[in-house]
Amino acid sequence: MRNALLIIDMSNDFVHDEGTLTAGRVAQDIVPNIVQLADRFLKNGDVVAFCMDAHEENDPHFQLWPPHNVKGTWGQQLYGALNDWYEAHRRHRDVLFVPKPEYDAFYQTDLDRELKARGVGTVHITGVCTDICDFLTAYGAYARGYQTVVYRDATATFTGQHDLFLKHMNAVFRTEIR
Repeated sequence: MRNALLIIDMSNDFVHDEGTLTAGRVAQDIVPNIVQLADRFLKNGDVVAFCMDAHEENDPHFQLWPPHNVKGTWGQQLYGALNDWYEAHRRHRDVLFVPKPEYDAFYQTDLDRELKARGVGTVHITGVCTDICDFLTAYGAYARGYQTVVYRDATATFTGQHDLFLKHMNAVFRTEIR
């Protein structure tokens, strides 16, 4: 079985200092670690999937959160070196871009179908936010029968709940913490 690196919500709105729902410096600091993982996964013949919030301008989601990751905007674009990496590798058959309407990257997306078609058995989770989209994507993977791994130094959040939710993923979904 193959592995897949899931890069969750590393957009300008979630990472850049000017983003509308930014985790800021803690998210910016994990970018080199994610790029290094993406290089390693692709070199090893594994899958790299960029899973990105994709909202309409009037999305009901914005009753809970400030508008963010509106389709086609600067805010939804991948942040910095991750955008550069994606542009350099986007034509590779095992590099995916998965727009997602909700927190869980598997919910109402083609991610599960794409991973199963590529023989993936383990998903490795990186990106933001540890206690929201990363956590719920770990659940989505677990519920679909994948083994899950999450990287302490390649995930971040703006709430201060990073370590608590890493422990919770391990306890509830048997997620391996690296």
